[in-house]
Amino acid sequence: MQTAFESMVSMDSANQAWSMSHALREQLVSEFEREGVVQVAGLLTPAEAVEIGTRFTDRIEADTALGHDDHVSADDVLHRYPRIVHPHREDSADGARVRDLMLDERVQSVVTEVIGPAWGAQSMFYFKPPGARGQALHQDNHFLRAHPETCLAVWIAIDDCAAENGSLRVVPGSHRQPLLCPEPADTEASFTNDQVPVPAGVPIRTTSMAAGDALVFHGSLVHGSLPNRTADRFRRALIFHFVPQASVEVASFYQPLLAPDGSPVRIGESALGGPCGTGWVQSASVGKRGRESTRSVMDAAGELTERVTAPAPLPGDDLGGDGDGGLLGRTRPEVQSDR
Repeated sequence: MQTAFESMVSMDSANQAWSMSHALREQLVSEFEREGVVQVAGLLTPAEAVEIGTRFTDRIEADTALGHDDHVSADDVLHRYPRIVHPHREDSADGARVRDLMLDERVQSVVTEVIGPAWGAQSMFYFKPPGARGQALHQDNHFLRAHPETCLAVWIAIDDCAAENGSLRVVPGSHRQPLLCPEPADTEASFTNDQVPVPAGVPIRTTSMAAGDALVFHGSLVHGSLPNRTADRFRRALIFHFVPQASVEVASFYQPLLAPDGSPVRIGESALGGPCGTGWVQSASVGKRGRESTRSVMDAAGELTERVTAPAPLPGDDLGGDGDGGLLGRTRPEVQSDR
């Protein structure tokens, strides 16, 4: 499948300078504001994906205590391959490598285009080994609680990923809703306990990504992942979260934040709240220009249902498939020898 994004991003092989055309910048922002999610092909090179995957797999296989305790049972495959949280904070070679990637010009340029100047808030590495459960539908800013702005995820595939080995599922356009109240999830299919309800008939799209591709999405976008039903394929991912520098508070777990120059930054600490409490309610349209307004959950739910009863034309279910067009823009870097 080829979209308007194809061949519009380039990396100079001589000086590794990353550049985006004006047309790409406009389409990147447009796609993000419309869908709340955009796929960037080849943000990292295949060689980088292999190096990062090997680095963290060797590490966790040597010592599972370096992973995050999600309180899974000892017979759960995720007990053997726990996710790694905040590696960028470590005073180690692994920590330095993740910090370098978090501050890499390729990552920073995409982040800045869609939400403006930003602070790094979180890094994670997921393994998703064969047989692992997925993650129920959720919204990231339910956890980060960045206010009055939102957070942004840059989810980088380390392995090729599709439905069978547990790729991401997204609800395009759901970023226009406030943070929604979660309900109990099916823990047979999800390693997390809560899920965000999605009205019947709302399309949930399954992504397909190559190693090195990135999915960039809004903090209110409803998303999750499928179980890994393969016998021998991992679905590893390196994940970054950012918050706009216009944010005045974020949950304490994500502090200190990381400035683009690598220095630590602290802002106000947000309290529990949102639509189930008395805190902030996420706006219908928060993008690069930071537009924010408080809205009721019922109004937002009505809008989501309205789009189901009178939807715009949509492509096929697989965001990375071979259908006519694609819901997510996909960019592919090229090596240019004339610069």
